[in-house]
Amino acid sequence: MPTPPRTPRTRPAARRVPVRRRRRRPRWGMRMATALSVTVLAAGGIGHAVVTGLNTGITRVDPFKDMKNRPQAGHGMNVLVVGTDGRDRITAEEKEKYRLGGAPCHCTDTVMLVHISEDRDRASVVSLPRDSYAEMPEHTDLTSGEKHQAHPVKLNAAYAEGGPGLTVRTVESMTGVKIDHYLEVDFTSFMRTVDAVGGVQICTTRPVKDPYTGLDLKAGTHELDGGRALQYVRSRHIDGAADIGRMQRQQRFLAALVERISSGGVLFNPVRFREVATAMLSSVRADEDFGTDQLFALAKAMRGFTPASSEFVSVPIGDMSFPVKGIGSTVKWDAAKAQKLFQALREDRPLTPAKPASSDKAPRDVVVDVAPRTVRVQVYNGTRTDGLGRKVDDALRGTGFDTTRTPMTAPGKDRARTVVEYDPRWDRSAKTLAAALPGAELKPVAGRGGTLRVTVGADYKGVRAVRAEETGRTGPFEAVTGDEVVCP
Repeated sequence: MPTPPRTPRTRPAARRVPVRRRRRRPRWGMRMATALSVTVLAAGGIGHAVVTGLNTGITRVDPFKDMKNRPQAGHGMNVLVVGTDGRDRITAEEKEKYRLGGAPCHCTDTVMLVHISEDRDRASVVSLPRDSYAEMPEHTDLTSGEKHQAHPVKLNAAYAEGGPGLTVRTVESMTGVKIDHYLEVDFTSFMRTVDAVGGVQICTTRPVKDPYTGLDLKAGTHELDGGRALQYVRSRHIDGAADIGRMQRQQRFLAALVERISSGGVLFNPVRFREVATAMLSSVRADEDFGTDQLFALAKAMRGFTPASSEFVSVPIGDMSFPVKGIGSTVKWDAAKAQKLFQALREDRPLTPAKPASSDKAPRDVVVDVAPRTVRVQVYNGTRTDGLGRKVDDALRGTGFDTTRTPMTAPGKDRARTVVEYDPRWDRSAKTLAAALPGAELKPVAGRGGTLRVTVGADYKGVRAVRAEETGRTGPFEAVTGDEVVCP
């Protein structure tokens, strides 16, 4: 099969994962996951015969008709993925069980810009908040036929007023990035798609509960079926992070889905591949040039794609509640940072900083609930090993803990086991510290206060690196690679 054409203008398929990629308010992650996975599945290169015919389930649209004054094409391929809030095929039982009631607004509840690098080694996924402040270009309303001059709106209104074409024009105007392909996904097949791949594994460092979606997960590792995965990507009433926290959870879901698809046998099992691909494509609308041949050609060039090959970022925000007369509260981008982000896409540059070379066998940081920098620690040496207290204090400080830098000798007899003593009010901080000291015993001590006490025992084997979820996002755009957010 020939490799995809190298012209920067038209690039074959793109990779996608079901999500959404997210909302009525809540539906970002699932559309993207559904759409992005189409390409990930094809990346197995299991044979053109298996893929051929799958595009018959795709409804075609022409979002580029009569478009003029478009941005200059860059390098690589850019796919605009939008998710609408249609729910026609969700059963009454599913609507009640997973709290999917309400009338659709016929607008986009998810907007994502997916960039596939020219060498097909990287996929960059940029989330664009649906409530983003946007300047809508001059257009004719599809519903009323009324002609409108350019005017300010929320980004998701572009679809309601002018469909796919106006949505593409608005995003190109906001980002300066030329869109090569358009994918529109309905969330109704999301649950069946997740079930078809055998579920998705999600890890949480704390209990996750949302009374609006019905999501209720304990801290730990969870295998989510389609229904619970739907709740997970929709939830936004879990903590104060609201939409930002939800977008990050949806990105973790996408990375986990890519891992399941790329490592779970889907790519190399023709029966499962066709089953999953059919479920995905049944909910897709795409431009005419996005089809089976493009998917397969792109797949041939993207063998070996893994979660580490993907990177996720949200457009930089300047004001989360920017008031606009007649529109209400909008999300205002940080203009300078956003410009740099989209310039990086146009130039086909990675959004995450280069990682230092390391052994494949090197242990991964443990993701914890509380950032180490916020945990105050006093170290005591409970053994007869000279200098052990200083060694542990330095090691804990090296992984981010706020140690006193004055280790002390524990009174009494030698300790066989390392013990972390903590005030019950600081129990989450204690769990973070214990995660850095494998095998340590947790001992609550009422009234100890905010400084945790570590007494090092003979069983001490070293300090393990830990990090809080939010600290995995580094670099100028706070992007994260997929392998950093999937379960360890």
